[in-house]
Amino acid sequence: MNKDIFTTNKNESTRIIKYIRSIISCFSWLVILIILLLSSCNQTKGKEIIDRSGRTVVINRAINRIVSTAPSNTEIITDLGQAHKLVAIDIHSANIDSVPSGLPLLDFFYPDAEIIINLQPDIIIASGHNPTGTGEDPFKLLRDMDIPVVYISMSKSIEDIYLDIAFIAQLLQAEKEGEILINSMKTQVQEITQRTEHIQNKKSVYFEISTAPDMITFGKDSFIDDMISIIGASNIFGNDAWFVMPGAESIIERNPDVILTNVNYISDPIGEIKMRPGFNHINAVINNQIFYIDNDSSSRPSSRVILALRQMSEAVYSDRDLTHAKTQSR
Repeated sequence: MNKDIFTTNKNESTRIIKYIRSIISCFSWLVILIILLLSSCNQTKGKEIIDRSGRTVVINRAINRIVSTAPSNTEIITDLGQAHKLVAIDIHSANIDSVPSGLPLLDFFYPDAEIIINLQPDIIIASGHNPTGTGEDPFKLLRDMDIPVVYISMSKSIEDIYLDIAFIAQLLQAEKEGEILINSMKTQVQEITQRTEHIQNKKSVYFEISTAPDMITFGKDSFIDDMISIIGASNIFGNDAWFVMPGAESIIERNPDVILTNVNYISDPIGEIKMRPGFNHINAVINNQIFYIDNDSSSRPSSRVILALRQMSEAVYSDRDLTHAKTQSR
């Protein structure tokens, strides 16, 4: 065999092998580069979700640092076992059990953007009530800085509260805890509903959240109205718009059987109602059927409305009422 030919063939084979290896190496780097580019794009694009107000929000990071700007949301977060992720809360959340001590407290209507920015939150869980202070979005600057803000809109029913809990649970990857919490609520609501299942003549109720002269209550499309229905009663303003400022004459004319109040900013809200001019003609006043309902649980659409539901049910229908109704149904 010609030695030169052998050497030539060997050199040619070596060059071919080196060429193939260089192609493989380039291809490997190309694959890595594509993966990095796709990863970068995914991180930039993030995950799009629709919040409870219908807004599209992009979540582009893991959620480990939460700013909650409403007590109802804070209660849901803590009830889901996620309180340790809170880095700031609104001032009305300060009395909630399980909230870590020493957290910055934010104004409900005018949250300080600089404080929030310095906290480097992964997300802000806001309320549909937050913009009502100025009529503008108080978190626009933060959203412009790519800090995700999700809104929990004003709940119209207990069913809406279930959906709020499910949304926050999914957002915080606590779906199992959310399911347990919702199922517990549903069981308790069913028990409260069954308590008055034999009631045929519903009592009429006026639920007051602000005292005279600016008396305020809720009508249809409100969770307060839904709660009154759940306990087997009827809201005297159930056909009115959800936010009602009725005036004394209208309340007297509709003559409720029971008056419920969650006013806690005066010393004797029940006594104040009894002393109003003309209210001595109302059945609730005549029969001493005026009751205080826990303010927090009746004003915050969270899992803790169950306490208010129980108080309302027991206030409107005594055990004597239920025994009589059961006897009549036989």
